[in-house]
Amino acid sequence: MDEELHERIRAVIASVPAGSVASYGDIAELAGASTPRIIGWVLKEDGADLPWHRIVRTDGSVAKPQQLAYLRDEGLDIPGKTIDMRRYRWDPEEH
Repeated sequence: MDEELHERIRAVIASVPAGSVASYGDIAELAGASTPRIIGWVLKEDGADLPWHRIVRTDGSVAKPQQLAYLRDEGLDIPGKTIDMRRYRWDPEEH
């Protein structure tokens, strides 16, 4: 992956606001990445300073259980183990 794509991915992730989530696919599409898997790689290798907890699977499930606690702290009402994507999915057009 080239550095330009890497930085675009980081910038898109950084722009997901508190109280919202985005899927790996959403981030890939916005950053121009060929696959959502790249997003996971960037988060794993270079995402400690990013709001990584706001990036979830398309079905609203999370990669790490502690994401749910962080998202609840941001005000998301998550009664179970998945996020309601219709309610909390970030729409970059609105921000």
